[in-house]
Amino acid sequence: MSDWEVYAVCYADRVARVRADSFIFDDNHDAPHPMEYFVWLLRRGEEVILVDTGYDDAEAQARGRPIRLDPGAALAPLGVTPEDVTQVIVTHLHYDHAGGLHLFPNATLHLQAAEMAYATGPCMCHDVLRMPFTADHVCEAVRRLYAGKVIFHDGEAQVAEGVTVHCIGGHSRGLQAVRVRTQAGWMVLASDAAHFYENVWLHKPFPIVVDLQNMLDGFETLKRLASSRELVVPGHDPLVRRLFPAGPAAHVTRLDPGPQEVISPALFTL
Repeated sequence: MSDWEVYAVCYADRVARVRADSFIFDDNHDAPHPMEYFVWLLRRGEEVILVDTGYDDAEAQARGRPIRLDPGAALAPLGVTPEDVTQVIVTHLHYDHAGGLHLFPNATLHLQAAEMAYATGPCMCHDVLRMPFTADHVCEAVRRLYAGKVIFHDGEAQVAEGVTVHCIGGHSRGLQAVRVRTQAGWMVLASDAAHFYENVWLHKPFPIVVDLQNMLDGFETLKRLASSRELVVPGHDPLVRRLFPAGPAAHVTRLDPGPQEVISPALFTL
């Protein structure tokens, strides 16, 4: 079978952040450290798989975190409408990854069973663990389940030929990364298993975490799954749009050709 095209679609950003928001241990904790928000589109011929859904304007207003584009509309330069999407891999149920589930009414969701159990279980009694979730998003996943449109995975599973999911945990109990075969080799969309290159390359954990050991072990898993560590694509790093070729619109980056610039730790603190 042929390889997949992979696109990172940036729909929002947050510039009022510092390095302490991104790393548990950092000597330069008060230096600026922006992040960007993505969904990812996998395409092979007529096949389309969306990875995560972003969040909508209502959630943006509720959290005071504005979006630049509606995630569904942001797919338009790729010739995809929300109604076209029939498969969504939900890496985890945090608001910025599952906040747009309702925008894709025809989609069957691929979700780790551990994530649904986590988001609906006793861990949500703790405010700090509940904070990245929004009840309406979790309820939408449950509604989709009762409509027969959720496929649960337990660990590692194949979603399509050349596309697999792998439970990493750490940041959220059932967080899964996506491994996809591309022209550049096996690429891993880390989602929040690595928010930034610096997390995975320098083993620096992100502060929102339910299991720190799983997060740290997960960095090695990501590198093992990819053909090279340069093909581990972090979930929120603005460097992604610098390192990979531009797509058909300013907010779209094409990932499957591989990075067009050498990746090294010198880039991480520019």
